[in-house]
Amino acid sequence: VQLQASGGGMVQAGGSLRLSCEASGFTLDSYAIGWFRQASGKEREGVSCISISGSDTYYAESVKGRFTNSRDNAKNTVYLQMNSLRNEDTAVYYCAALTIGVLNDATCLGIGWQDWYSYWGQGTLVTVSS
Repeated sequence: VQLQASGGGMVQAGGSLRLSCEASGFTLDSYAIGWFRQASGKEREGVSCISISGSDTYYAESVKGRFTNSRDNAKNTVYLQMNSLRNEDTAVYYCAALTIGVLNDATCLGIGWQDWYSYWGQGTLVTVSS
């Protein structure tokens, strides 16, 4: 039972990628889903989250206006569309399900709330080059 992020790769600055988060062994439609990233030598940080229905989304300030989080519960998949990519977006991206508590800005993006998320997969590497 886990989530698997895919769709990463190498892209030039200013380019776009779309990440997918697919569930294995369970259905996504009962969980809010978070996207997180970890750059080399840095702590893992919250990037964006989406509510169960998809009606509420949260974004880190660094990605607002560039990234779009969406979900298709019929396909059991959550997507992260990343546009206008920057060098500083280079990281391993993970998705995880919020299994404890309620989704809000704090539980999505705040430090210390990642323990409330489960079903972490291996992540997908995004490399943005100049």
